[in-house]
Amino acid sequence: MNSMDQIHAAFARRGHQTYGEGVTLADHSIQCAAFAERDGARPALITAALLHDIGHMLHDLPEDVADSGIDTQHESLGSVWLSQYFGAEVTEPVRLHVAAKRYLAATEPGYFDKLSDASQLSLNLQGGPMSDAQARAFEAELFFADAVRLRRWDEEGKITDYQGPDAAYFDAIVLSCRKPE
Repeated sequence: MNSMDQIHAAFARRGHQTYGEGVTLADHSIQCAAFAERDGARPALITAALLHDIGHMLHDLPEDVADSGIDTQHESLGSVWLSQYFGAEVTEPVRLHVAAKRYLAATEPGYFDKLSDASQLSLNLQGGPMSDAQARAFEAELFFADAVRLRRWDEEGKITDYQGPDAAYFDAIVLSCRKPE
């Protein structure tokens, strides 16, 4: 299978799951990509927004795994898997989007209180808000700004009954970002 077939298979396999947010993984991913496009993001960041949670679609753990106190480390799993097909401009924001949540929880007053219950639970499993030293180190990451933008779309992309494009709408954008096969 080529990269698009692999991505479509992952969405077909687990995109229907909700992971505690009230919207499916597929709907959440589509919303994030749509918001990235709305905000004028470049194609690689739109692709990262669409695929940022693909790690949830790759593992075989139950969709309520966080309720059992387990962090799936979906950001690392997704980033590594995507690196077969995409460069750092896609994979690094994916890898860093959880760190961006930890960063914002530490540096932006009121951010934690705006998180959904599921995001607050996962934040605690993912290490909680960053320390000052961790925040400074995160700010030095090459894809820091992209990860923070992605995180904001991640928080926004939880609208039930959202009316927007379907996943196929983004295929051409995703294809434009892929490494040659």
